[in-house]
Amino acid sequence: MNNHVKRGLMIFRNDLRLNDSPTLSMLAQLCDELLCIRIISDSEQEANAFNLVSLGAHRYRFLLECLADLNTHLHEYEQSLVVLQGDPYTVIADLINKGHFSHVGMASDCGVYERELSVFVNKCCKQNHARFIDDSAECLYQQSDLPFSLENMPDVFSPFRRKVEKYTEPRKPIKIPNELPKQAAIPGELIPINVERALTSTTPNKVAQFIGGEKIAWQQVTYYFDKTHYIQRYKDTRNGLDGWDFSSKLSAWLAHGCISAASVADALANYEAREHQNESTYWLFFELLWRDFFHWQMYKQQHLMFVFSGIQNNFPNTLHDRETFEKWCAGETGYDIVDACMRQLNATGFMSNRGRQLVASCFVHELGQDWRYGAAYFEQQLIDYDVASNWGNWQYLAGVGSDPRGHRQFNLHKQTQMYDPQHHFINHWLQR
Repeated sequence: MNNHVKRGLMIFRNDLRLNDSPTLSMLAQLCDELLCIRIISDSEQEANAFNLVSLGAHRYRFLLECLADLNTHLHEYEQSLVVLQGDPYTVIADLINKGHFSHVGMASDCGVYERELSVFVNKCCKQNHARFIDDSAECLYQQSDLPFSLENMPDVFSPFRRKVEKYTEPRKPIKIPNELPKQAAIPGELIPINVERALTSTTPNKVAQFIGGEKIAWQQVTYYFDKTHYIQRYKDTRNGLDGWDFSSKLSAWLAHGCISAASVADALANYEAREHQNESTYWLFFELLWRDFFHWQMYKQQHLMFVFSGIQNNFPNTLHDRETFEKWCAGETGYDIVDACMRQLNATGFMSNRGRQLVASCFVHELGQDWRYGAAYFEQQLIDYDVASNWGNWQYLAGVGSDPRGHRQFNLHKQTQMYDPQHHFINHWLQR
């Protein structure tokens, strides 16, 4: 092997795109050859501490679609995506030890498990005299641009929002590289997954527009902003329960990194400059700020985002009852609005933001259940599962997280009258 050839390894995780990828762009500049991989961890499809799986059927299908799209996009640059399955620690160590890589890239990620893996990969790189690159485009803001240290970050959203809006600007997304290095060979005896074949055996997509990938993500931005201008009424429609047009629906593509938050914010700012700025266009940016808030909370709080007492160290008066939990999962609680939302989730892998608040409130307050099981079920089911937003929001509703009020219980009857007064949503999902 020519020792002068600089070989790069790009390990994709929740950044399944070519646009606004600082890590990939750096590897493109530094390397002569490049191997692009994505590992599906065995543990994601094995029972966890809650007797659930992390990667449920809907999430798995959407992920495979994202990987197929990324591979297609890479083909335009005479590259391809190698998808592997196994234990990431074992697979990555084997690749780095055998691959003679001079550079290894893996964008940083706020998740506790993801951060532990980054530490491990960095250690492997040092042992093999490779340079580790972990530039990130995960959030709207770079950590160095935040107007406070991570340790002093506010644990409540409103002061966080006021400070970042006053003292800093969202980072600008970087453009896709003009070209990528030629594809490097796969070292060792690793056998890639055939993504297209795997897709044929997945759960059918019951919401036609929810297709994974960077291409579809940008099509949705164009649809919601420029084609329909639905963004101009977002604040008035965002509490809808069913249908496609009441919200942007960008969360699934954001969660898998098919599009970055900075790219959405940039497209939004361009739309406002070109068309019209109002309270609704701002409100979408407001929701992106919530996403950033929870991501930086995850960086700050780490494992405390998953413990029963939350970041407040407040032990709620709840417990786990298996039968009650299973009825909630199945949409058989007897609370019609909750049951309709849960059946929607089970059928489609999606639930509206309003629905999520209602089913979580019911789970904790009416049913008295351990919030962590609800969060774990969402992790399994939601195609837009985002570790920070999911666990942060569940702590919020359980009164152990970032909610300054500490007890946020929704009146389910009143909420039904407000958001489904004619019971169209309930009757549809409960088949009445």
